[in-house]
Formats: sequence, structure tokens, C-alpha cells
Amino acid sequence: MDLKLKNKVILITGGSKGIGLALGKYLANEGAKVSICARNEAEVAAAVEQIKALGTDAYGAAVDVTDQESISQWVSDSARTLGGIDGYIANVSAGGADVEESGWRRNFETDILATWKIVETLLPYLEKSEIPSIVNISSTAALEAFAGAVPFGAMKAAMLNYFGNLANVLAPQHIRVNSVSPGPVFIKDGAWDQIKQAMPEVYESTVAAIPMGRMATAEEVCAQVALLLSPVSSFTTGTNVVIDGGFTKRIQY
Repeated sequence: MDLKLKNKVILITGGSKGIGLALGKYLANEGAKVSICARNEAEVAAAVEQIKALGTDAYGAAVDVTDQESISQWVSDSARTLGGIDGYIANVSAGGADVEESGWRRNFETDILATWKIVETLLPYLEKSEIPSIVNISSTAALEAFAGAVPFGAMKAAMLNYFGNLANVLAPQHIRVNSVSPGPVFIKDGAWDQIKQAMPEVYESTVAAIPMGRMATAEEVCAQVALLLSPVSSFTTGTNVVIDGGFTKRIQY
């Protein structure tokens, strides 16, 4: 299927590794131009080269997403370098295992406040696009009890509410807003790979709770994100797509 993303410009926060990098490479294979940001300059540069190697234009910058000046610079440089902005993937997260006040503040500022700042900065550019779209990377941790009373799930749940309401606010401007909520995703050297090595019993018990008998691949998440970004999904907005192999047990209507 042609997703009609060729030469469209997509921005991704937290794009130097993990799902963020996988998204950049997947979209590059669809012909999109990609701009990423992350904190580590060397990792950003390496990721940009991987994306460019797939035959598309790419840009990247080391960005502190909690700083408005840093955000604005990345957004404007991305638009100037790549020729506008058509889509945004809100992927950055502070993780959220720190349950002290400092951890809650860090997650709020990185996951929620920074994403709000980026959306506000992006809107004038998206308004000029023919296929403007925003996709939020959430988690099944936002939907059911998982991993305890930690900031990660709480912030992801708040983001679902924000983006769900934003979809209604921006619909008259034809800017579509959707979310995806992956369950556990296995990426080499990623979080679940590290858990597998350090706490194999936690890894195995989690896999055992997934009816399909395995964790998702990054590419399986990327495919759904790309579809939601695509004008092929031109009448889809305000939705949250769960990608978890049956991990969550709630009945979805």
C-alpha cells in the first residue's frame, strides 16, 4: 500500500534510539523526510546518518525538550532544512521509575509540558500542510495497572486525555491527532532486553501474560504509526490504537 508519505516531513522527539529511531527508519523507507531530536548530540548524528542511508533527507539536533528556545530552534531549523512540516510523533519520555518528587517533576516536564510546548510551536507549520497529523506514543501502562504507582503510567494516561481533546480542538483545521499504546516491545539493547538480562523472571512472566506468546517488534508499532500519519487515514482522529498482542485484558468497544 502506498501511504502517500513520500517527501512529507515528519518530526520525532526521542528519535536517536529505540522506537524513535525505528520510526525514523520506517518512515524513511516510505519516502518521508525525517527530523529527530534527542539529548545526546553524538547519538543524534549517528541516527541521522542511519536514516539518510535509506535514501531520504534527514535532519537532527541535540535538544533539551524542557527548554522553549531549544524546541523553537529545532522546529524552525527542521522546517527550513526539509521544506516545511507535515507530521509530528510525540515519542519523548523521561521513563518514570523514580517515585520521588524529583521523578514526578521530571516526567511532568519532559512528557507533558514539553510535548505541549512542541505542539504549540508546531501548529503554525502544520496549518500550512496538506496532510497535517500528530501521533502520540503512549503505552498500555496508561490503561491498566502495571509496574506500580510510578510517574510513567500516570503521565501516559494524562497524555491520552490531552491528545484526545486536542483532536477535537484541531479537527476544524483538518489537523488529525491520534495515539498508539504499545504493550511490551522488545528492541535489542532496549529496556526489555536489559530486563531480560538483569531480571529474567520478570521478562518471562511478562511474556507469559501476552496471549500471542511474545513481545511486539518495533516495526509492528511503526506500521500503525505510519498508517495514522498517512492521508490514507484521512478521516481518523481522536483514536487510541492498542498494540499489545492481547496483553491488556479489558474489553475494547
